[in-house]
Amino acid sequence: MDPATIGFIGFGVLFVLLFIRMPVGAAMMLVGTGGIWFIRERAAIPKLAGEIFNEASNYPLTIIPLFVLMGNLAGVSGMSRDLYTAAHAWLGHLKGGLASATIVGCAGFSALSGSSLAAALTMGRVALPEMQRYKYDNGLATGAIAAGGTLGILIPPSAGFVVYAILTEESIGRLFMAGVLPGLMLTTLFIFAIWLSVLRKPERAPAAAERMALGQRFAALFRSFWIIGIIVATIGGIYTGVFSAVEAAGVGAFLALLVTLIRGAMTWANMVDVFTSTLKSTGTVFLILFGAFVFKSFVGFTGITITLSEWVALQGFTGFQIVCAFLVLFIILGMFMEGFAILVLTVPLIQPIIQPLGIDMIWFGVLMVIVLEMGLISPPVGVNVFVVKGIARDVPLNTIFRGIWPFWFAMLAAVLLILAFPQIALTLPNTMFG
Repeated sequence: MDPATIGFIGFGVLFVLLFIRMPVGAAMMLVGTGGIWFIRERAAIPKLAGEIFNEASNYPLTIIPLFVLMGNLAGVSGMSRDLYTAAHAWLGHLKGGLASATIVGCAGFSALSGSSLAAALTMGRVALPEMQRYKYDNGLATGAIAAGGTLGILIPPSAGFVVYAILTEESIGRLFMAGVLPGLMLTTLFIFAIWLSVLRKPERAPAAAERMALGQRFAALFRSFWIIGIIVATIGGIYTGVFSAVEAAGVGAFLALLVTLIRGAMTWANMVDVFTSTLKSTGTVFLILFGAFVFKSFVGFTGITITLSEWVALQGFTGFQIVCAFLVLFIILGMFMEGFAILVLTVPLIQPIIQPLGIDMIWFGVLMVIVLEMGLISPPVGVNVFVVKGIARDVPLNTIFRGIWPFWFAMLAAVLLILAFPQIALTLPNTMFG
């Protein structure tokens, strides 16, 4: 059988396995190994073993457990609550201010955890009771939490950027820097979406918290000094070249551990919970990466990428047109597939097509991550929506999905702005030290 035909059959089998909810990493590993066996039998097992060993011993991947550990320590030490309290103090008295404070809290926590699910879960437990106490519309309250959580895979340290960097062999540090300005822009767009929503229907945020005195606001901001300091130390250190992205992860994890000790939160129960959660999250990501690289080898054996590249060249499409077409495809796939699955499944196919067309892979990575964020809240499979549903058990699922639409369109606006003005994503990575 022709290798290209085997490749297309392999993609079909993979989609079937993902549809029946087989774990992404296991499905890609199974299809990749089986496909290589059909094309070159003797290469199948050596490729499987070799790719797993290479990724398991890949030094830059130590960044994942270290940043996951940092985020988990921020949760148990109370730093995440301090950040929300500070945002509440400064924004809570405004119309829709509690929802805006939730977005700011999620953005700040994302700069420690790198995980959208962790950001939605942690900040949801803190913010939802407060918004319900002030009788916020359930759709607005839960939508803000679900959307705010998605910032976890855009604002560095992003696990999504780490995986993308490993797959494309781009710099993790440059990708982290590329996510900073788009992350701040998207945070602002989310707050603007809340303001428009409340302006249109004031009853969605019927009451505001009392305005705090200026001294109280600064006191709340000072209490969040630890989390702000760790964020500045890690991200600022990468930008200025003081240390690499991996070293930043180590510094951040150490500082978070130190704060946990100082605050007296380093109990046996907390540490068991933190390290167990870190191991589970890390194991999940590593399994996906193992599968992705085995599948990437299979794709290379089939020659599909060469065929697709030649076809694109014959059609005369520009790089910008191809990028737009892929982004639309990601939006559609995001309605039915989990973001990491889309990332590891499509990047090995897409990179050989768009890179020869002069597309900057850092810029494309930022666009791809934002579109994957849209998938995290898109019906019917929006993962963050189901995470929030687990917190807000009394809120119907359709109410949460209804509440996410203003934020979904804010993400679309962010994509269009970065398409029109690439320097939003490229300014910091192009000016960072080294």
